[in-house]
Amino acid sequence: MAKTDARAAYLPGLAAERPDIALCRASALVARAADAAGGELGVGPHLVLKMLADVGPCSQQVLSAELRIDRSVMVGIADELEKSGYVRRERDPSDRRAYAVTLTEAGQRALAAAERTVPAFLDRTFAALTRAERDRLTELLGKLLFAD
Repeated sequence: MAKTDARAAYLPGLAAERPDIALCRASALVARAADAAGGELGVGPHLVLKMLADVGPCSQQVLSAELRIDRSVMVGIADELEKSGYVRRERDPSDRRAYAVTLTEAGQRALAAAERTVPAFLDRTFAALTRAERDRLTELLGKLLFAD
């Protein structure tokens, strides 16, 4: 086998042997596709708006922890979302030292627009998989993520 052939076959072979490497590479590929398809909202801001819509006002600390977004990155995301009028920060009534991030009507509209693009994004990104394979992948990843 020529050197260039061996190099081209190296990663696919390694990924076939090592699920950790396959998952890291697939994750990077999906993240790049999500960023490219993100439009006005990037992945982080989209997730923040989605969580706020689903669970209500949260502190930046809770958003950061639950969404696995670095705290310093979360500050920037919250700042940008506030500047865009998608969220507002208000004193948390249960802890006067903290602020709760609250979704605004503009944020609800931005999230609704972003959510309309998700099915097509998923179809493009996971086109190599059948619907059953996609469902199985989702099930397996959930099992990994929430294992004790």
